[in-house]
Amino acid sequence: MAKRVFMIVLDSFGIGELPDAADFGDVGANTIKACTTSEKFSANTLEKLGLFNIDGLSWHTSFSSPLASFGRCEEASRGKDTTTGHWEICGCISEQAMPTYPDGFPAEVMDEFSKRTGRGWLVNKPYSGTQIINEYGDEHVKTGKLIVYTSADSVFQIAAHEDVVPVEQLYEYCKIAREILQGEHAVGRVIARPFIGTSGNYTRTPRRHDFSLTPPGTLLNVLKYYGKDVISIGKISDIFAGSGVTESHPTTGNTNGMETLDEIVTRDFDGLCFANLVDFDMLYGHRRDIDGYAAGIAEFDAWLKGFIGKLRDDDVLIITADHGCDPSFTKHTDHTREYIPLIWYTRGGPANNLGTRKTYADIGKTIEDLFGFATDLAGVSFLSDVTFTPDPLARFHKPIL
Repeated sequence: MAKRVFMIVLDSFGIGELPDAADFGDVGANTIKACTTSEKFSANTLEKLGLFNIDGLSWHTSFSSPLASFGRCEEASRGKDTTTGHWEICGCISEQAMPTYPDGFPAEVMDEFSKRTGRGWLVNKPYSGTQIINEYGDEHVKTGKLIVYTSADSVFQIAAHEDVVPVEQLYEYCKIAREILQGEHAVGRVIARPFIGTSGNYTRTPRRHDFSLTPPGTLLNVLKYYGKDVISIGKISDIFAGSGVTESHPTTGNTNGMETLDEIVTRDFDGLCFANLVDFDMLYGHRRDIDGYAAGIAEFDAWLKGFIGKLRDDDVLIITADHGCDPSFTKHTDHTREYIPLIWYTRGGPANNLGTRKTYADIGKTIEDLFGFATDLAGVSFLSDVTFTPDPLARFHKPIL
């Protein structure tokens, strides 16, 4: 019998600092708590599913009869970035942090990059993506040199004006950088950052593209190997370098991602539909926009109520995150080392407290278990805590949102 699993990652929606937050300079970070300080915050659907019943969120009123099982997950990997978080959810723990470059990339990397692209470069240090195009956009347009920068994450980013470097050419430059950045310099992602506009009014376009390392083997590979569908929405395929993905749907942002989910839920498939909603991180978290983040959660929450009504009786819905990015945090504008929420919903399924999981990988391990597979992926399955009750009528005892 076909099984459909929908897993939605609210990119950066952390729910409080991890015990080792001090190692990352993130003591006091709490993305969800920051959002609740805004009058734009609304999460009625998530509350009914059990979001505020999760351990550690006692500062907010919980729901008396949650409709889903709920918990939180610690990050076992040494990182707090998109690639590390998504890989760990799918059973691949990164015990060694991917390399970062607070002082910029070394000469051997940049010299080889210039040689192979035939272009010079500008900046080569950590920078805000919106700030850097405003400060260096004019010089880039005048000289044709590529704007290269990084962040606290393991990334090599290339910004270029679409009229100076056509987008497809920028992607080729990123592929060259990806080939160079291997071994000791194997950053998690090379990111194309195209922009448009005129002096003083440069803006980034939706044609961003990520070129990730290929993971050593994840839940996606397991599902594909056994003939299951693995449908990617948003930047999921980029994060996994396409490995294990059978169908990809890039999106322009959260709204487009939710529209795509609404289309996929009407289809017959057997496997996993894996979506990332990036705006929480890209537009609100890094820009420290509390109201924007809160409004984004409210938009998602309103949409979620309708989406749940479209699910079939045997469908599984998982809502989680990949790290934090507290929009109120003032020590830096990077990601924050936080717990991620875990909500597991099946119509008529139990509403158990799954507690604090020791790794994000428990999510992927449970999905693997649900499909009846057993591999050496990291994680501990909690399937017995979220399976249907033997009573066939029990699923109708609970209201549908």
